[in-house]
Amino acid sequence: MPASKASNPDEVGFGVYIHWPFCASKCPYCDFNSHVRFGGIDEPRFLAAFQRELRTTRERIGPRTVTSIFIGGGTPSLMRPETVGGLLDEIACLWSVTPDAEVTLEANPSSVEAQRFRGYRAAGVNRVSLGVQSLRDADLKRLGRIHTVAEAKAALEVARSTFERFSFDLIYARPGQTIEDWREELEEALGLAGGHLSLYQLTIEEGTPFASLYKLGKLQVPDGELAAALYELTGELTTKHGLPAYEVSNYAAPGEESRHNLLYWRYGEYAGIGPGAHGRLIISQDRVATMTKKAPERWLEAVETSGHGIVSTETLDRQEQADEALLMGLRLVEGLDLPRFERIGGVRPSARVIAELEEQGLLEWRKDPDRIAATTFGRMVLNELVLRLSESLEQV
Repeated sequence: MPASKASNPDEVGFGVYIHWPFCASKCPYCDFNSHVRFGGIDEPRFLAAFQRELRTTRERIGPRTVTSIFIGGGTPSLMRPETVGGLLDEIACLWSVTPDAEVTLEANPSSVEAQRFRGYRAAGVNRVSLGVQSLRDADLKRLGRIHTVAEAKAALEVARSTFERFSFDLIYARPGQTIEDWREELEEALGLAGGHLSLYQLTIEEGTPFASLYKLGKLQVPDGELAAALYELTGELTTKHGLPAYEVSNYAAPGEESRHNLLYWRYGEYAGIGPGAHGRLIISQDRVATMTKKAPERWLEAVETSGHGIVSTETLDRQEQADEALLMGLRLVEGLDLPRFERIGGVRPSARVIAELEEQGLLEWRKDPDRIAATTFGRMVLNELVLRLSESLEQV
């Protein structure tokens, strides 16, 4: 099907998320849809299925202009470059892609090879995100990572020399970590960084080995006071080094923000392709939430049988859209665009509640008088902040 140009029905843009669900090993803190297949993977067969689900999506939603593509996982850097090329070529055949579209691929340091990275670059990837997670070998082992600090640093150098833009992730608030430990590690990370860092506090997710250890008292994480201090330190150091926060866990130099993730947080439209992928599509002016089968082989069989692996398609009413847009928008330092929020949900937070939260130091107005944002303290208690605003919504 030839690509055709169209203005996107959502002013924020249109993105494509592709989920590659395979990893070399499963980390004990991870609750993502990732799977280990020691017997190998039939990449050509999976590529054909991804391409078919993309075509089915095109048939459902029609023409779009793609502004960003994100290949996540799992560990997409386990894919051969020609597989990545096949995915990107299919997207370009189905939709028009903006000349400056951001095309990101997630990678683990243990699977980075210079030749492979050059292959991804030739295929059309222009940004990589590396899952470094720690710059301490002992902590990498505790986190179940299979790379070393030396491998991580080597991978960062390959990324720096191959791609226009790169980012890497670290996990902090790890067991036994002190403020000084994190200060030293983060300073080192900032010296290695390009224009973007993702810095996540360790969370205990249900169903993971870490959750089992935590319930048995065999794993302890920093308490709320220490976690808050670590978060504040993170903001101070990243700002000092020219990478201020632009979202709860993401820090970037001006202009280096992840455009694809901004599309999520600004509540834009995106297709979710692959096992366990979620999407938000606009069909006949309705915003539709989609979810695909999680098990890779079952997703594969479903796509080969019916053209897609979707197991849930839900048309969101205006209240549900308002709740999602509020939760996502307040994660951003730029805050929530209230006029657009009104267009989406037909509601607006109570002026009285906004004033109360502002007085309590949880909320503030941005330079644009029609935008509200959580303060640094507000982002530490974001769930409570969102709940209070959600309960105050009024029809407009």
